[in-house]
Amino acid sequence: MKSILKKFFVTNKKDDTILIVSSLPRCGTSMMMQMLEAGGIPPMTDHIREADEDNPRGYYEFEKVKKIKEDASWLEDCYGKVFKMVSALLYYLPSDKRYKVIFIRRKMEEMLASQNKMLQRQGEKGDNVSDEEMAKKLHKHLRKIEEWLAKQNNLDVIYINYNEVNQNPHENARLVNRFLGDRLSVAKMERVVEKSLYRKRKKGVLTLS
Repeated sequence: MKSILKKFFVTNKKDDTILIVSSLPRCGTSMMMQMLEAGGIPPMTDHIREADEDNPRGYYEFEKVKKIKEDASWLEDCYGKVFKMVSALLYYLPSDKRYKVIFIRRKMEEMLASQNKMLQRQGEKGDNVSDEEMAKKLHKHLRKIEEWLAKQNNLDVIYINYNEVNQNPHENARLVNRFLGDRLSVAKMERVVEKSLYRKRKKGVLTLS
């Protein structure tokens, strides 16, 4: 009886942290959301932005995230779930809550190539800034946000490299699972990673591996 009661209370204990997947755009946050969903964590998403050629499995976006500066009340519905948030919005997280952040890193040249390719498909023009200048600005932003994250007492962060996830999905799924308290299915997480969806730059050309 005691073992049954113990299992009941452990299983039904409310998670007191809010889980976030964050990064710059086009760095693999959608893939991590897919991995977490497969592993057992339901995503916060409204499906407003539909899947397309750039993200065949969907973007996993939640529109309310973009307006967190004005309204953060929706965070109360996020316990036990996960949502994605662009790194620039992390500053607006209310300080009265606890968070776990999975921050995705990716090779800068790949990220910029992916962003440019997406804009081309959508028929849009990017800012009149060279990739070199944009890379400098983004590296500066990343240094600033990582310094800020390190100073937050109510926030734990793990840095996961998108390129390494594709090369070794099992090990990276295991790292994420450990960060989240060993409660996910690593086998299901790693099966999500499809190398056919990994876009990389080779000799200046964006190709599929």
